[in-house]
Amino acid sequence: MEDWKEYKIDDLCGFQNGFAFKSSDFCSDGKYRVVKIKELKAGQVKFFEDSSFVNCLDSSVIDKYSIKKNDVLFALTGDPVNKPNPQSWVGRVSIYNQEEESLLNQRVCKAMPKEGLDSFFLYYYFRQNDVFYALASKATGSASLANISTKTIGDIHIRIPSLIEQKRIVNILKSLDDKIENNRRINENLEQQAQALFKSWFVDFEPFKDQPFVESELGMIPQGWRVQEAQQIFNINIGKTPPRKESEWFSESKEDNVWVSIADMGSCGAFISDSSEYLTDEAVRRFNVQMVEKDSILLSFKLTVGRVAIADTRLTTNEAIARFILPKKFYREFLYLYLKQYKYGNLGSTSSIATAVNSKTIKGMRLLIPNVELIESFSKNTRPLFEQIRTIQQESRRLAELRDTLLPRLMSGELKVNDLENNEI
Repeated sequence: MEDWKEYKIDDLCGFQNGFAFKSSDFCSDGKYRVVKIKELKAGQVKFFEDSSFVNCLDSSVIDKYSIKKNDVLFALTGDPVNKPNPQSWVGRVSIYNQEEESLLNQRVCKAMPKEGLDSFFLYYYFRQNDVFYALASKATGSASLANISTKTIGDIHIRIPSLIEQKRIVNILKSLDDKIENNRRINENLEQQAQALFKSWFVDFEPFKDQPFVESELGMIPQGWRVQEAQQIFNINIGKTPPRKESEWFSESKEDNVWVSIADMGSCGAFISDSSEYLTDEAVRRFNVQMVEKDSILLSFKLTVGRVAIADTRLTTNEAIARFILPKKFYREFLYLYLKQYKYGNLGSTSSIATAVNSKTIKGMRLLIPNVELIESFSKNTRPLFEQIRTIQQESRRLAELRDTLLPRLMSGELKVNDLENNEI
């Protein structure tokens, strides 16, 4: 590895800290989105429904704090490494994968590589688990909130090959990430097709226009349909967390029990079969943690309300997630799509839906239920779409595992690009 040389990050890269926007700067229809810490997720920038916008800023602010596609961003504030979910740790890196220009918020910084350092090479370097952990471990702060500075990042040492070799390494890793992203878009389109059919049948009632309608608490509905509480149709139970101070109940081994958190649901897709943390068999027995079977529907109802996923294996969850046990398997597509489009803001009587909703509220949700034959017919129409989604998600998991296996070996020079070029990835 004679052509690999060691540098401090500071020698190869500058940084731009984010702008301290005032609350009065934000609006709902501004020209520019603002990238905040919460939107740095799983190596990308993911905007949510409550994303912030700004408008009418001085051009010098826009020029200095703008973010463009493929910029590398770091979270300077986040959870310390004693928290279980690395996706929320301080120091996590993301690539800005959006087409539109955005602006940088405070406590997020943008890396500005100099000549000789490829930005994607820098990104993948910090995507390595060991490097990320080393950076996050340098944070200061409290047990609940940690901080790093751009100097902390700049002081880290990195070994790099020539720029040409960096780009060859990046091309291999990026080809895998591009396939994963393409799969995500395909699945998004498949789910939109299923949602469109759900809306046609159960919101707009298009196939039933010629049937008699009756008045209900949810408005006019086809005769014979009924409005019922969710718990009258589904067995709904809540997850559990063993005592956090007793670390022996928790595990990082995939051989243990999948234990889903809201954060896991934020990046899983329609189906979920893994988690960032696991429970031991002894924990499940000792604390009477109830497992749920494959095809159960999961719904987050604390802090972040309304994330929905289908269990793709036998698993359990923490107490922030309600689990809907289906009376028949063909309810799966109907309930998943119903909960995805449900107006959760109508559940609470307070200004904060995150504090208004509890397990009793979820069990008492009023749902419009057609006859069983219609639900079964809907399942037959949409199940092929969901099976495609499941198959594509499984492929993406395999691609991610391959990428994560290759990543440290390529970034260290242990594995040569020439050794891979003649093999199809």
